[in-house]
Amino acid sequence: MTGRLIYLTGPSGSGKDSLIEAARAPLQQRNVAIVRRVITRSAEAVGEDALGVSPQQFEQMRQKGDFAMHWKANGLDYGIPAQIDDWLAEGRHVLVNGSRAYLAQAMARYPRLLPILLTVDNSVLRHRLLGRGRESIEDIERRLARNQRFGQEGGAVDEAGMQIRSLDNSGSLSDAVMGLMSLLDAEGVNSVQQRVELDPAALDQRQDK
Repeated sequence: MTGRLIYLTGPSGSGKDSLIEAARAPLQQRNVAIVRRVITRSAEAVGEDALGVSPQQFEQMRQKGDFAMHWKANGLDYGIPAQIDDWLAEGRHVLVNGSRAYLAQAMARYPRLLPILLTVDNSVLRHRLLGRGRESIEDIERRLARNQRFGQEGGAVDEAGMQIRSLDNSGSLSDAVMGLMSLLDAEGVNSVQQRVELDPAALDQRQDK
């Protein structure tokens, strides 16, 4: 029996990376492999724990078929290692931090995909964005407007007829983790098997060969 691809989406600032890190142990207990993405940015860049590569390296990897999925967003290229297909075939579940704009393509490739939209109240998001001090007021307002649009999609049915599950992250991380576990339990993603985690560092070794 093949595993389930869990496709977590949400606007910037919604806390996807924080949720994934906080939920790491219970996710692994449910046989969910957490995928680190490949991104065209400096390894020193602040943000998620991803494999940073140059645009030239990314294109080489894409041409070699190293990615199961890849997309462009905010001027960067994002790739999901092709090894997830082997893991899914072995019955292991896989969680990816995905792009909402790429969801239709992802569902075409993985019909049993479970889409989850992480939402956050605008007042909470404004406080978080102001607190980290990275963006201008104008940038923050643009993020808030995009978050409002994302929030309207929770529970909606996408182009392929799949309901997008909504998960609120306006409160504490522990509440969001419990909400995620409850959602996965309701979807039958609750098997306790071998603990696994997919690390794209192996791609570096493939590049060196």
